[in-house]
Amino acid sequence: MANTSSSLSQLALQKFKKNFWGVLSFWLIVAIGGISIFAYVLAPDDSQFANQMHLAIHSERPGFKVTMLKIPSEMNANQDWFSKVFFGIKTADTEVPISKYSIQENQLVYTEYAADGLQGSEKSLDLQVFPKQDYEKYISEKTFLFGTDKYGRDLLSRVLIGSRISFFIGFVAVFISLVIGIFMGSLAGYFGGKIDAIIMWIINVTWSIPTLLLVIAITLALGKGFWQVFIAVGLTMWVEVARVVRGQIISAKEMQYVTAARALGYDNYRIITKHILPNIMAPIIVISAANFAAAILIESGLSFLGIGAQPPMASWGAMIKDHYNYIILGKPYLALIPGFCIMLLVMAFMLIGNALRDALDVKG
Repeated sequence: MANTSSSLSQLALQKFKKNFWGVLSFWLIVAIGGISIFAYVLAPDDSQFANQMHLAIHSERPGFKVTMLKIPSEMNANQDWFSKVFFGIKTADTEVPISKYSIQENQLVYTEYAADGLQGSEKSLDLQVFPKQDYEKYISEKTFLFGTDKYGRDLLSRVLIGSRISFFIGFVAVFISLVIGIFMGSLAGYFGGKIDAIIMWIINVTWSIPTLLLVIAITLALGKGFWQVFIAVGLTMWVEVARVVRGQIISAKEMQYVTAARALGYDNYRIITKHILPNIMAPIIVISAANFAAAILIESGLSFLGIGAQPPMASWGAMIKDHYNYIILGKPYLALIPGFCIMLLVMAFMLIGNALRDALDVKG
């Protein structure tokens, strides 16, 4: 039995490897996952939430360059490397875009950057502010590859860090939906009768409520925030898993191996977990891949409505909300870039779901 299971798994893996779009989607998801985990290492703006604002350079085009003066502060928080890598630097340093600077009598005199050919104000700074008066280390040219948003923040950094919410909401929401869905579906399918009727009534009532409306209600009940959205999305996606598990168990419990397990005196818990569930995992895996994509879209919709991840936390849906009106103002990339990222990630999960369906199809 173990050899048969192993050979079937190897056959499914070989079929999956032959699916070009499935393999491409798999590596794309792995790449986005790596980017989301190490976003602060890759982001040009490694401050917490990539929230360094420079209103003087707001809504600049991709590839925009400017000279940046960093004014150090004595209020920098002591952080360990783990916190810096995974949660960003809690810096109190001030970044100022400048157009020119000079040294005059132990003073750094600089002119602030101003767009549209305007002249920025001139200010001075004592060189004692810089450690060892080495001011040159704090002046550098900065390139914004994706441009800047309406607050002058680096759009590339916001996109990289925003990938965390869209990526990890899939895992959390699918995990919650699997736990509840498999439990409820197993009870309904295996025991039947009144238990099945009650659970199916709960499923049908939950199913009849529009998903986005139900998520909004749960989110408002739990409060606005990061984890609240994850839980809310997960609590609305279990019904589809439960229906699939119920249907599969109704068919599987009449199989000979289940009858043999009962004859050997195994309890219901062992029969369900050790014998039935391992044999019906294929459709559950496929539906989980689809639920990943659905969770990402739901979270984006919530963030667009303003009840998802709250500012200053970066989120692709919130970025579209902040900049959708720029589509008709000649700077559509501010909304199209995060929109393209959502489309790419959702498409990757849908394609890998289709590839898994083909690979796990025993009739193929």
